[in-house]
Amino acid sequence: MTVTRVDKDVDTLTLTVVADFTAPVERVWQLWADPRLLERWWGPPSYPATIEEHDLTPGGGVRYYMTGPEGEKFGGWWRVSSVTPPTTLEFTDGFSDQEGRPDPEMPTTAVRMTLTEHDGGTRMELRSAFDTREQMERLAEMGMVEGLSQSVGQMDGLLAG
Repeated sequence: MTVTRVDKDVDTLTLTVVADFTAPVERVWQLWADPRLLERWWGPPSYPATIEEHDLTPGGGVRYYMTGPEGEKFGGWWRVSSVTPPTTLEFTDGFSDQEGRPDPEMPTTAVRMTLTEHDGGTRMELRSAFDTREQMERLAEMGMVEGLSQSVGQMDGLLAG
């Protein structure tokens, strides 16, 4: 598995997933920049994603849903705040209702993804920041840590192909 470290810091309200890949930075970036590649790893294996909108420009966003094992759909969205291809992407990540609208009852996270050269390959750091400890705990109870680790773990197979 590519995930080398998962740090959950309740003092700073952050969850950081670090993964190392043998592929160059530009190739790892494509897994974020290409919506067809993104939907092949964004979401745990049993909850594959379908990307409906994909605009990685400041002010743009991504709209998607994950389909569960029983066919149930769970919507999500990103609002992109900054992007510096091929090394940095910052966005707000949230849940959406059945019509694709942001769900105000669900927490959001501020995400910063960075790619750096590391040991002849690429290190990806995916840092999620929460507004409150309650939000962090709620998302952890929903399986965010395991789900994110499983999702990122699928990237190696795509990079090898």
